[in-house]
Amino acid sequence: MSGLREPSTGGSSLGLEGRVALVTGATRGLGLAIARKLCACGSDVLLNYGHSDEDAERAIDALAPLKGTATAVRGDLSDARALPRILEEAGARYGRLDVLVHNAATWTRMGPAAADLAALHRDVATALDPLLTAVPLLPELMKAGGGRVIAISSTGAHRVVPGYLGLGVAKAALESLVRYLAVALSPYGIAANAVSTAKLDKGHTTGQAYRQARELARRTPAGRLTTPADVADVVALLCTDEAAWLRGQVVTADGGLGLLP
Repeated sequence: MSGLREPSTGGSSLGLEGRVALVTGATRGLGLAIARKLCACGSDVLLNYGHSDEDAERAIDALAPLKGTATAVRGDLSDARALPRILEEAGARYGRLDVLVHNAATWTRMGPAAADLAALHRDVATALDPLLTAVPLLPELMKAGGGRVIAISSTGAHRVVPGYLGLGVAKAALESLVRYLAVALSPYGIAANAVSTAKLDKGHTTGQAYRQARELARRTPAGRLTTPADVADVVALLCTDEAAWLRGQVVTADGGLGLLP
């Protein structure tokens, strides 16, 4: 599919200059687009990644010309100790954290008739455990006020998508967790929300995948598939001071596709 674009690297910084942000799963795809947007706004961004040092190096090189700074931090979030360690590193480096974007996810294609229980449990754990292990550390890290926790969800949390059982259940649980986090963290001035999206246009596809993507693009009221940059823009908006009164909400960024039957 065509229509890919980069997040804006000029113009308004949305008041995010100097904010310290951590994005999980940040060296490729949607996570990288979110990191790019925050860097373009002047934030200092920690890019969490699990395995590929090569992807991390490419990501850092790509973000180097932007207004903010980018630092890669390796940590496999399947290890419950990983995110607390990364948060402690952020505190030691910057003295605080302003934004936590949880984008990392795992997905094993399956349906309910032939579910891989171990893989399903892994998908759910990747969605929930990093945030749950982070919660005890966030009030101190974000004590300056105005903290943001943003989870990345998908419309598969509410719609039946073939093969999407594990991640669909994980994202539904993640959206529920965001509501609990919003209540628990609000007394500390921290706003927790989620951004949900439909199928993303990540570049070239072929065969059946291309035909499906083209049909979804045709049906989308805005005239094309959602790109990672579109979602990154919404994440950045939720980080602004003006979004402080949004708590526990799931904001859908899909060009209006979900409005149709």
